[in-house]
Amino acid sequence: MFDPKYNISTKLLANIKRITELVYELNHLRFSKVVLAELEKNANEISVFSSTSIEGNPLPITEVKKILKNKPEHARDSEKEVLNYNKALVDLKDNVKKEISFNFSFILDVHKKVTDGLVPKFDCGKVRQKPVFVNDPIVRKTIYWPPDHNEAGDLLKELVFFVKRNKNLDPLLLAGIFHKQFVIIHPFIDGNGRTVRLLTQVLLASLGLDLFDLFSFENYYNKNVQKYFEMVGVKGNYYDIHEDVDFTLWLEYFTDGIIDELLRVQKELNKQNITPETEIKTYHKSIIRFIEENGFIRDSDYAKLTERARSTRNVDFKKLIDLGYIESHGKGKGMYYKLKV
Repeated sequence: MFDPKYNISTKLLANIKRITELVYELNHLRFSKVVLAELEKNANEISVFSSTSIEGNPLPITEVKKILKNKPEHARDSEKEVLNYNKALVDLKDNVKKEISFNFSFILDVHKKVTDGLVPKFDCGKVRQKPVFVNDPIVRKTIYWPPDHNEAGDLLKELVFFVKRNKNLDPLLLAGIFHKQFVIIHPFIDGNGRTVRLLTQVLLASLGLDLFDLFSFENYYNKNVQKYFEMVGVKGNYYDIHEDVDFTLWLEYFTDGIIDELLRVQKELNKQNITPETEIKTYHKSIIRFIEENGFIRDSDYAKLTERARSTRNVDFKKLIDLGYIESHGKGKGMYYKLKV
């Protein structure tokens, strides 16, 4: 039974708190659909470029953008890696809005999308059927011997079971543990890194921390690939070390990466010019604050918070509706407003 070792260090606790604050702040920002669509497109391009680059794909981001735009029919392997990752990412973005069964079959399906046409069919979406070794490209020596291929499938199923029975664990801890243990198991011949980075995003989203739209989960790791491999990987023979692996430092690094990327997103959002159409005033904020404290607001409640005329109050409510902050319920005198979910 998989039972990971880790400590809730002071740094890890502080990181979790900071992420909660940043997510709350970002969720309360509103921008036009045009702005958000452009930011989402940019995040998608960064994700595809970063995750494939981590694994050695030589294509620069400018070329990646061209490939995603033109989608060449007869693609080289490096181009197909980009197209496959993009397709998997887009499909998963759509799926996280629905109910996802995060199970063994789902993991195999993600791997199949990532490696389609890049590995033999009998290895695509299938747990490896032969031994693999992890080499250090700098010293050109084997540094890690993963578990035997006959046990890889069972260990992956055990990891999935660990996720299912620990849904009450903080999403950041659960997703971080899943990410590293997946790498340790190394369940596939190829495509392990790309697959687990997608799966980690899905897992976070299914646990309530949806970072898909504007967030590039892979961006932080690509800034220092060597450090990422050092933090997520292990050295030695799996059977000698697996019971002694401590996940604490990795979880600190894992949450550092999420903070770094959330700050990047926040910076990008803050670059957008606030126009009279998108700016909310103090009186608008009083409406939002009242709803947060009381669950809903009526015009009669708002009248007690402001000296604005009834017709102007209606304009205020309409603006917050148009910007996506609130939504109306009921009709006539029975109308009230709640935060838009």
